[in-house]
This record gives sequence, structure tokens and C-alpha cells, in this order.
Amino acid sequence: MQQVKAIFTGEGLLARALRSSALTVAGFGGAQVLRLASNLILARLLFPEAFGLMAIVSVIIQGLMQFSDVGVSPAIMQSKRGDDPAFLNTAWTIQVLRGAGLWLVACALAWPVAVIYDEPLLMQLLPVAGLSLLITGFNPTALDTAKRHLRWGRVTAIEFAVQITGIVAAVALAWWWHSVWALVVSGVLSAGVALVLFWLFLPGAGNRMGWERLAASELIHFGKWIFLSTICGFLFNQADKLILGKYLSFDVFGVYNIGFFLASFPMLLGHMLTWRLLIPIYRELPPHESAANFAKLRRMRFAVTGGLMALSAGFALLGVWLIGIMYDDRYAMAGAVVVLMALMQLPQIIVMTYDQASLAAGDSRRFFILTLAKAAAMILALLLGLEWGGLMGALLGYGAAMVLAYPVVIWLARHMRAWDPVHDAAMTALGLALAALALWLNGAALTDLAQLSGW
Repeated sequence: MQQVKAIFTGEGLLARALRSSALTVAGFGGAQVLRLASNLILARLLFPEAFGLMAIVSVIIQGLMQFSDVGVSPAIMQSKRGDDPAFLNTAWTIQVLRGAGLWLVACALAWPVAVIYDEPLLMQLLPVAGLSLLITGFNPTALDTAKRHLRWGRVTAIEFAVQITGIVAAVALAWWWHSVWALVVSGVLSAGVALVLFWLFLPGAGNRMGWERLAASELIHFGKWIFLSTICGFLFNQADKLILGKYLSFDVFGVYNIGFFLASFPMLLGHMLTWRLLIPIYRELPPHESAANFAKLRRMRFAVTGGLMALSAGFALLGVWLIGIMYDDRYAMAGAVVVLMALMQLPQIIVMTYDQASLAAGDSRRFFILTLAKAAAMILALLLGLEWGGLMGALLGYGAAMVLAYPVVIWLARHMRAWDPVHDAAMTALGLALAALALWLNGAALTDLAQLSGW
């Protein structure tokens, strides 16, 4: 126990990384338990169309955040001036202006989005949901400072408190209104609570409006590629909802989102771990500097990928059963979606530890090229899959997209001297064995999905 305590205490990179990993996993696990419980309650208080409508609103809001991301957070995390007050105030000023602009854009988009999806209610939902963008713009840079130094204790506690607040609000409002408005309003309330708690409880000097020319120049130079990267990242991560939301009825689309909700747990955890940990780790352990650094990164990579694949295996093998015990017959098709989506996310899990190497080195251009390739592959694969095989074809296309983009992953990782073919080959073999077992166990449900998709 003393040895374990020694490993987790102290201010070295390993201790901070392990503490951050433990906090991330614990926070994520608790958050997902709460998220699942609230989803089960809301599925009974609301109707499938509400989840379909909210999925469209969420995609638009997330899209606005990503389409306008100028890389303030990663710039603070990797810059040598990341602790300089003048640099931080300039970054915060950019962030506040961006938040105000995003809310205005959300209001402007309300009418065309309502016309595209033939749903007048979206004209009212989007401006209200967009208030969360305005509020988030005022979050203090103390949040980014905590990320920079791998100090996640208070951040995790605050995020947990915010989630509880949002869930309680969503359930109470859904019981009262029985409307999609419960989901929208609770999201805005959560953003407001997060803002207050971050300002009150995160250590560090408060921000104020300021503009330093050199700081702005550095932020803009680094952020121009991040801006383009986040547009592509949005298209890669949300293309399924944008495309399927147009081609499926809202009730079927709502069922799809229930299935995606469960199957996405491993990917959400993986993105959270890599975003929180890998820029600082790659910055302090550049793989090109020594074989020892590469060996440490290999051990980290196997641990992250192995853990996420084990979690995916649970959903791939038990997805139909989980949906059966948690939801009523209206959501039965979601079981097959869980199984297939869990399998189709495996290629992303295998390569997700490479992306941040370029950002840690300050090379946001190569990061953009990779995200562009991934977005193009995802859109192409989804459209071809829909054309060829309906919903099931689209799900298969989701998995094929990352396979198509893999050569670009290798190109980026080799340039950073981070590519590990031994890891990729071993995890691919494990993934194929898992896929064979999951398909054998859930063949009947997948056959039903194939028939519903017109096969």
C-alpha cells in the first residue's frame, strides 16, 4: 500500500497522470451511471420523437462550438506562456467574444434548420439552447490551467455536481411539462451552474478583458488550424446524426440515439482520457527523444486501448440484453444498434492515442489534415452505406470510415515517431475475435435489423 501511495502522490508526471486517469475514470463512471439512470426515467416521461428533436438541437449546438473553435484550450495547454496572466486574459477575451457570437448565430440558424428538418418547433428550441454557448464563453481560464498541469480533482467534482443538477432539473421538468423543453432548459441551467462553480472553486487569478498583441498572434497562429480541425472533427463525430436525422423518421431516429447512447460509453471515455492526458504527456515525454520515452508511451497505449476494448466488448456482447431489461418494446431495435455500433467503434479506439502527438508538438496543421481525412471518410462511408443498405449499411459504414482513414493516421504518427505497429496489429486481432463472438451471440437481433433496413 505504501508503494501504491507513493506512485499516486507527488508532483511528477507519472503521479499526476495516474491521479488524472483515476479521477477521469471514476468521474466518467459516476457520470454515466447518472446519465443512464436519467435516460431510463426520461424515456418513460417523454416520447421517442423528443429524443430525436433533442439530438438535432444538440448536433447544431455542438457544431457551432466546434465550427468556431479557435483552439484556446489546447493553446493554453501546450504554450510556453500558458501560465502568463496577459496570455490568459487575451485568451479569455477571445473566448467571451466567441460565445456571444455563437448565440447570435444559433438564433439566425433556427429558421433554416426548422425548414430543413420540417419541424417548426426547432425555431424556438435553438435560440434557447444557444444560451448555453453564451454562458460557456465566460468560463475562467483556470479550467484550462488545471488541464495544463493535470490537476483534475476539483474539475471532476464540479463536473459531477453540474451533472447532478442537470439531471434533477431535466427529470423534474419532464415530469411537469412532458415536453422536449425539459431537455433544452436543463442544459442551459447546467451551463449556468458550471460557470458559477468554476469561478468560485477553481484556484487561480480571475480573468478580465485584455488584449496583448503577441499573445493574440500566438493564439491565432496556433488556432487557425484548430479552427479547421474542429470543423472536420464535428463532421466526423456528428455526421451520423446529421445524415440519419434527415433520412429517418424522428421516432426511428430517437431509437437509434438510444442505442448510440449506450454504445458510445467507451468512445466518450477514450476521448476524455486522451484529451485530458495526452497533450501534457506527449509534451513531457516526446517519443522521438528516446527509446525509453517510446516504451513508456507503448505501455500507456496498450493500457488505454485494452481497457476501452474490454468496455466495448461488454456492450457488443450484451447490448440486446441491456436494452431488453432497461427499455420497453418501443426501443427494441436499439439492442442491435448497440451491438453493431460497439463493434464499429473498435477501429477508432485502436488509433485514438495518436492524434494528440501533433498538438503537443505545436503542429496543428498535421492534426487538421488527419481530421479532414477522417471527416471525408466518414461522410462518404455513411452515404454509401445508407444507399447500399439503409440503417444497417450506415452503421457498417461508420466502422469502415476509420479503416479508410488509417493510412493518414500512420502518416501523422510516423512523422511524430509515435506509430506503434505492434500495438495496432495486436489490438486489431483482438477486435476481430470480439466481433466474431458478438455476431454469433446476437445474430437474431442483427438479422431483424437487416430486414428492417431492407436487406
